[in-house]
Amino acid sequence: MKLTDLPTPSLVLDLDRAERNCAAMNRRAHELGVALRPHLKTAKSVEVARLATRGQPGGITVSTLAEIDHFGRQGFRDITYAVGIAAHKLDALAALQREHGLLLTLLVDHRDTLADLAQRAAALDTRFALLIEIDCGGGRGGVAPDGEELLALARQMAASSHLRLAGVLTHAGQSYAVQGREAIATVAEAERSAAVQAATRLRAAGFELSVVSVGSTPTAVFAQGLAGVTEMRPGVYTLFDLDQVAIGACTIDDIAASVLACVIGHNPRSRRVLIDAGALALSKDLSANSFGTGLPGFPDLGYGLVCAIDGGAPLPGLRVAEVHQEHGFIAGGDDLFEQLPIGRRVRILPHHICMTAAPYAHFDVVRAGNHEIVARWPKVGGWNPKNEPTA
Repeated sequence: MKLTDLPTPSLVLDLDRAERNCAAMNRRAHELGVALRPHLKTAKSVEVARLATRGQPGGITVSTLAEIDHFGRQGFRDITYAVGIAAHKLDALAALQREHGLLLTLLVDHRDTLADLAQRAAALDTRFALLIEIDCGGGRGGVAPDGEELLALARQMAASSHLRLAGVLTHAGQSYAVQGREAIATVAEAERSAAVQAATRLRAAGFELSVVSVGSTPTAVFAQGLAGVTEMRPGVYTLFDLDQVAIGACTIDDIAASVLACVIGHNPRSRRVLIDAGALALSKDLSANSFGTGLPGFPDLGYGLVCAIDGGAPLPGLRVAEVHQEHGFIAGGDDLFEQLPIGRRVRILPHHICMTAAPYAHFDVVRAGNHEIVARWPKVGGWNPKNEPTA
């Protein structure tokens, strides 16, 4: 089967680029002296997980119960669920932990939540390992590394025979709001420092912990050192996207996933080409535009850049300028209609691949510059386990 045989829109994975990206981050983790626990919320694929964990202990990070179930069924046993936990999910988590024989680690940052967890875990007669989430400046979740709440949470865990403090975890979400090596390296140091400070205080207070976890793709790329850290959890790097290009974490040639779309119309009045990939196929994320692009010929990235079907360099000046639910409009270029006749297939490079890839059930996998489909890799979707059969 070839790319021209696929239905559109389809999600295409360039295997050469994905392999290169995963190998590079693997080397980076070894250089920094930490374990790599890749975040699979981006790819949601067992095959990508296997690429990303080569040469590593094999632990992964996820964001949904569906991902825990999916990866657990495929032999991944050491899983960190890196979303603040709610007690009503514990029944399902306990069942998954038992069914798949998992070492499942959960995240907490509030005493009320922790009290509910202790009560429910006791009722289920099960044990959970916990990480205390630390706020390293992103302001999304977590406790201050120098605050009293940190020690209070640790004491509260110690009072329960069903909960175990495994360590601390932080995520520098603010790294996506800055650009360039120096600025991101500064954020990476703030991320490292917050996690290590929290771990140091806990150990000084007599608590044992084995995990000091940090993670984002930009900080993993540009961190100057991770002394005191045990693991990092980047995820976008497996596929990369325009947002990572814009902040300087990768180049266009590193983007491994794109959306295959078909030209379905010409609008002479608006000088736009209509494609069958819109807001649901591409997402409405415009994150890279907030930086200015730094890409010659592309002052505006629109909702994605347009490439030929072979997935090479973006076509000069062409971008997805507007999206509706199932329609996209390509603009740019004096010979737009000649370049993109009706029926022509194109590949769109996305702003934020986590958002773009999520709705698709699988990747159609190709080798660089080749139209042949060499594999179809299933993906997991949604939030809750679906009791899928083991492959």
